[in-house]
Amino acid sequence: MANDRLRALEEVEKDIAMILQCAGNVLLELSKDKHNASFLDRQLAQFLSSVNRIESELSGQIRYLTQVATGQPHEGSTYSARKDCQMALNRAEYAKVKLGELGRTCEVMLDPPL
Repeated sequence: MANDRLRALEEVEKDIAMILQCAGNVLLELSKDKHNASFLDRQLAQFLSSVNRIESELSGQIRYLTQVATGQPHEGSTYSARKDCQMALNRAEYAKVKLGELGRTCEVMLDPPL
């Protein structure tokens, strides 16, 4: 799962490089006296396609990270289960302390002073 996310981010990085290449090609073409409109259209289409892929992938990555950061269960993580277990242990220890206090209080009340 983590490797898939890293590969997806590598693809985003390649798409960003593609966007920069397209922008450079467009600027180079526009600096010419005569523009090739079909070339500019192809570069624009490639640019927009890359922007859409990047936006989509980064949105997915952000959604995933939001789930992880809020402690919601997700594939590949045991954080939520460990947190639940630790909270249960804390509650059990608290109950043990309170029951001990209650037991001492009952003993004091049931054993009359001599």
